[in-house]
Order: sequence, then C-alpha cells, then structure tokens
Amino acid sequence: MRRQLDRIYLAAGWCAAFIILAIASLISAQVLLNFATRVFGLPLPSTIPSYADFSGFMLAAATFLAMPYTFRSGGHIKVSLVTSRLPRRAQLWAEVIALAIATVLVGCACYFILGLIYESWHFNDQSNGIIPIPLWMPQCFMAIGMILLWIAVIDSLIGTIRTGAPVITHTKEA
Repeated sequence: MRRQLDRIYLAAGWCAAFIILAIASLISAQVLLNFATRVFGLPLPSTIPSYADFSGFMLAAATFLAMPYTFRSGGHIKVSLVTSRLPRRAQLWAEVIALAIATVLVGCACYFILGLIYESWHFNDQSNGIIPIPLWMPQCFMAIGMILLWIAVIDSLIGTIRTGAPVITHTKEA
C-alpha cells in the first residue's frame, strides 16, 4: 500500500509539472502571437480566446495537484523552533497533534470544495471569458488535489503513530 500511495502522490506531482509546462506554452504562444501581429503585421488574431482564464484554471490545478507530493516529500514549511527543544516523546506528541489537526482541517476543506463543485454544477456556473467554461470542471482538479492531500496527511498521521517517529523528516527547518 505504501508504494501505491507514493506512486499516486508522484503522479499528481508530475501532472502538476506538465500543467505548469502547458501554462508556459500557452503564455508563450500568446506572446508570440502578439509579436507576430504587431511587429510583422501578420493577419492573425491578436489574442488566444480566454487564455488568461485557461492559465488561471491550470495554475489552480497545478497548485492543488502538487500539494500531496510536496507534503510527503517534506517540501512544506515546518517551523520547529519550539518543538526541536522539546524532549523526543513530546516532539512525537506535538507531531501527532499537528497531524490530527491537519487531518480535520484538510477534511473540512475537502467537504467545502466538494460542496462548491456541486453548487457550480447544479447552478451551471460558467467562467466570464470569451469561451465559457463550466466552473465545476477546473474545480474538480482542486478537489482531487485536496483529497489526495487529505489522504497524505492521514497516511502521515498513521505512519507517525505506527512507527513512533515522524515519517516526514527531510524538511528544511525555518
């Protein structure tokens, strides 16, 4: 089960990376299109319809899809100024308490994101750009990333309790 979860987190991280690459490609295409029409006077449209909307949706998707991998690989900020001075047993309890609180908070975020998606679908909310996009579509990537983060937090909590030591150890201390 450990390897499957790590593969899922890694796959989400790779999806986020490819989405960032797609954003860079889309923005570069828009810049080149502007350059070609203004400098060379080519008979091309001066803008890619709704490119800013698409870029924003992709940025949100990449951000949320990257969170579980970043969390499990120790990339999130972990301030241990106080906990590093505690005895080992107290450090473990602080870690477990922090992960338990994170489990509840991320679970609540998942609940409300799923509610947002349902409302967007139910009321047929769409983006305001030139190309109307049903908002539930990009919001689904947000939900997938947050649900995977929730699983990663629960996974870390269980692993920390089971091993008696923090499972995420290679964070850079702040």
